[in-house]
This record gives sequence, C-alpha cells and structure tokens, in this order.
Amino acid sequence: MKRKTGLVILGLLAVMLTGTVSGQFTAPVSVSARIEPEQLRAGEVTTVYIEAVSEPDFHIYAVNERVVGPIPSRVTIKGDGIIEVTGATVEPEPIKKYDEGFMADTYYHEGAVVFQTPVKISSSLEPGEYTISAGLLYQACDPSICYPPKTDSFDLTVVVIAAAAREGKTEIVAAVAPSMPSDDDNIDLQSIISAGLGSFLLLSVSMGFLALLTPCVFPMIPITVSYFTKVGETEGRNPLKQAAVYSIGIILTYTFLGLFLAFTLGASGANQLAASPVVNLFIGGLFIYFALSLFGMYEIQLPASLRQFSLKQEGRGGYAGTLFMALTFTLTSFTCTVQFVGLLLVRAIQGDWLWPGIGMLFFSGAFALPFFFLALFPQYLSKMPKSGGWLNAVKVSMGFLELAAAFKFFSNTDLVWGLGIFTRPFVLATWVVIVFLTGMYLIGKIRLPHDSPVETVGVPRLVLSVILFSFALYMGRGLFGQPIHGLIDAYLPPVMRTEAGSLAVNVAESGELDWIVDYDEGIAMSEMSGKPMFINFTGYTCTNCRWMESNILTEREVIDRLKDFVLIELFTDGGPRHLEYQQMEIDRFGTAALPFYVILNSDSEEIARFPGLTRNRAKFLNFLDRGKFAVMPVSSTG
Repeated sequence: MKRKTGLVILGLLAVMLTGTVSGQFTAPVSVSARIEPEQLRAGEVTTVYIEAVSEPDFHIYAVNERVVGPIPSRVTIKGDGIIEVTGATVEPEPIKKYDEGFMADTYYHEGAVVFQTPVKISSSLEPGEYTISAGLLYQACDPSICYPPKTDSFDLTVVVIAAAAREGKTEIVAAVAPSMPSDDDNIDLQSIISAGLGSFLLLSVSMGFLALLTPCVFPMIPITVSYFTKVGETEGRNPLKQAAVYSIGIILTYTFLGLFLAFTLGASGANQLAASPVVNLFIGGLFIYFALSLFGMYEIQLPASLRQFSLKQEGRGGYAGTLFMALTFTLTSFTCTVQFVGLLLVRAIQGDWLWPGIGMLFFSGAFALPFFFLALFPQYLSKMPKSGGWLNAVKVSMGFLELAAAFKFFSNTDLVWGLGIFTRPFVLATWVVIVFLTGMYLIGKIRLPHDSPVETVGVPRLVLSVILFSFALYMGRGLFGQPIHGLIDAYLPPVMRTEAGSLAVNVAESGELDWIVDYDEGIAMSEMSGKPMFINFTGYTCTNCRWMESNILTEREVIDRLKDFVLIELFTDGGPRHLEYQQMEIDRFGTAALPFYVILNSDSEEIARFPGLTRNRAKFLNFLDRGKFAVMPVSSTG
C-alpha cells in the first residue's frame, strides 16, 4: 500500500511540474459521451454511452472496483425533472489482476471501454429539447505511476416528441441482477426490482438479518426474555402460540405501521415517531413499570376494562399483552430504520405501495425471527421442575437491565426537549450503580420479596458477578473523562456543545474537528474555502448515529481525512430546521435512513454517498478518499 501511495504522490508532483511548465494538465485518457436514441417519447427509456480510451500502457479502474486504494470509475447522470429513473451502469468484463502496491485484486479496463447507463425520461415532459449532464470519474494508472482522479462532464440533448410512450420501451431492464448491496453499502433499489422478485426478496431478508446487528435492537432482548418468562409461569398458555403471535405481531405492526406513517407523515414518519419525546417517555416509563414488577413490587395487571376483555379471551390464549409487547418492540426498533427501509418508504410516498409492502414484510420477517426463539425458550424454562430459585434470579437481573434501558429513552426525550437533566454523566453514573447492584444481588447481598436466602454462591453467580463488577469499574472511568468506545457509548447521551446558539452533538470528542450545524452556513464556508462538504444527516435519538460517531468518526485516519472537508451536521429529529433537513434528505437523496453521509463539492453537486452503519473502517475511508480526490483542483483542468 505504501508503494502505491508513493506512486500517487509522484503522479501529483508530476502534474504540478507539468502545470508549472505548460499551464495545463492532460490525462492519458480521452472521454466522449452520447445518448441513443436521442429522440424518444415522454416516459420511454434511452441509454447514455460514455466511452473512455486509455493511451498504451495506461488503464482505468472498473465501476465495480471494491478495494481500498484505487479510485473506481463512476458514471453520473443528472437531469432534475428530466430523468425519472437511472439504472445500473453496465461495463464490459474487466481485467482482474493482483496489485502488489495495493496488496489486493484490482479490476480495470485497457484501451477503449464503453459504459452504458439506461435512463428513463420523465413521463410528464412536454415535447421539446432538454439537456442532461453525463460525467465519468476515473483514475488513470500505468505500472509506474498513477494520475490523480479526474472528472469529464458532457451536456447531452434529449428530444422529446409528441406521442404516447410505446409498449416495451418504458421499463429499464437490468443487464445484471445484483441481489446484495455492494461493498460500499449503496443500494440501487430500482435495479434490484428490475432484476426480479427473487433478487428483491433475497435483499429484503438479508437486510432484515443485518439490521439485527444494529445497536438499537439490544434493549428489546431483556424485555422480551423477562416478559415471556412471566408468561411461561401462567397456566394454560401455549409457548409456541405465544411466540408465534409475538413474531407475527412484530411483522404486521412494523410493516403496516411503517407504511401508514409514510402515508400520513411522509417517508420520515417512522423516524419521527421513534424520535418523539412523548413516545420515548412512554417506552422509558414502560421499562420501569416492567422492572419494578420483576423486582416483585407488584404483579402486572391490565386495566379493569381490558381485564374483562382478556377473561373472555382465555380460551384463545390471552394474546392482548403479547400483541402489546409486539407494538412496543416496533416502536423501539424504528430507530433501526436502515437504508433499505428508508428507500422503501420513499418509494411508497411516490405512489408505489406494492414493492415497499413486500419488502417491509420480508424485512420484518427476518428481523423478527430470532425474537420468536427468544420468546419461546423462557416459557419452556419457566415450566421446568425446580426452576423457581434460579429463574427468579434471571428475572430480577433482567429487571436491572430494563431499568438501565429506561434511562436511554429518558435521555432521548431530554435531548430533543433540551432539558439538561438526563445528561451523559447522569445516565452513566446511573448505569454504574445499576450494574454494581446487579452484581451485589447475584452474590446474595441484596434480597427482594420473592427471593430465597442465598446460603452459598455458585460458580456461575460468582463469575457473572465478577464480570459485572469489572464492567461497572470500566464504565466508571467515563465519569473521569476517559473514553468509552464500542456498543455502550452508542447508548449513552452524546457529548454536547453549543454552536451558533443551538445544541449539537460533538461527534469528534477529540475537539480537532469543527462542525457546522446550519446548512446555509456550511455552503458559504465551502464556497469561500473551495473545500468539499461532508454532510452528516443524523438525529439526537439515533443510536446507530452515536455508534458511528464514537467508533468510526473518532478513528485517527478518519479524522485526518475529515480535516479536508467543510463538516456539516444536520439533525432531522430536533432543532430549528429539522423538518427542512428531513425533507432535503428525502427529496434530494431519496432516503430517510439515519445516519446518512454525503459529500458535495463547493457547487453543491453530489460526489459520493455512504448510507448507514458500518463496522468496516476501510469502506468508510474509501468513501472519504473518493470524495476528496474527485474534487481536487488538479483533476478538473485540462
């Protein structure tokens, strides 16, 4: 990697020397573009052809290049109000070769190569001539040197004639059938739909399983286990049916509530509900209510009217509480609105409800599957002989976890309302105390109403208590300014700062980076400095955003690259302009997912985007490098 980086630096020096002598820079690649057919009817599909011819010994990288180091070629087609849909770019089979400099397989094209990109012209266009823009970003290399990336752009004319769109010419047919997101996590939803139902369902299920790895899922684990542990102690309840009702309830409420919110509140409706201070206050209160019940303070009972209804349902298994738990799960998990769900909800508000409905059903089905088993096993454990003592210890331990989770939701309410009560130090101190008390309980130093005396401490209790005491000490160091990375930091309220009179999250605790929380101010700063803009669409209540900010954006290599950008932080769930920023993300970038990162040049043109959560630092660095090199002044001359 160091060798290849040296070649890039040599290339830059060569360009600088060439610029000094001749006053211009010419890449060893010639690019041309055309559109065929040029004349068509509104609503029909045409194809943009971009041809690149490299000089002997030089090559450019493929559009499907997925290694860190070389900049992949990228075709951009722009035409606001003119283009309705842009399909996936098709390229010839690239040459595959292991590059010792990059220490990875690379894919590239030599000589002449043609990139084909299908586009669908808007069906609402009137007859006449229209202009769209087509561009190719590429990096030219030979065995000894790499030129800096360069973008060549062209204006192409489309002639719309007065006639109805012809049958068979209104749909983009995908030449390839991607069924999974690419390595940079961008999803071309239209191309996947065009590839067929099988590819779309595979993507939906895959994204559902991947969403289980997001941090905001974990608060529902203890409440699911504890609730169904109590359900298992109730006579006449069928564990299999209870778990099935819970899972089906999650699927149906997630799908239909998500689509209903999109219909009534727009594509960001699910995020708005998840970020609502009232909803977070309700969920936090619910967690405390369950925790006190698990501690033995009282038995949970429905209101009298609901109890009468429940008595009538005894023959059917009494599923009202289980369905209520499914609704709680859905409200909590809406904070896991990954890129795929964001794209589906945007498509739904555009009038297409079939594909979003299918996608949400299969996504939520995969999402709910592990919780089926999580609801099933505690019920069977509760029915085991002599399960009372140790099972009660499990319930109380789950109660402590629910108590800790409640403060996460209270802090969400605090962040949006700006109360300053459930601050990061307050929540962290509370968690330290709760974890310490859990350890004390396990070794018998704390007894609750339903507990029997602990005469001897077994090995499992002892080991678990040692882990909890150590964990409490680890979290306690955060009270003295020491960093706490990983999953825990994602649940804590963020470090806060005040900028331009508004409250904002300090996404880089090192203090080395300056963030702007107003979009217009960021544009002005970019125009003045010439730097590209790195925009972070985030939310006060977004757990996935906090994870990225504490685990990726604080990496030294990431910080060093971010210094080359004007950094803009836009909150979509709170603040004076959050509704405007919500709509900007939906209208311009076609998604409502959080977090969402995009790089714009100083002319506010999109250079690169990176949607959602990732644990792969190399992918994020590659995204930043693409954005940085694509707007280097030397690559835009010639």
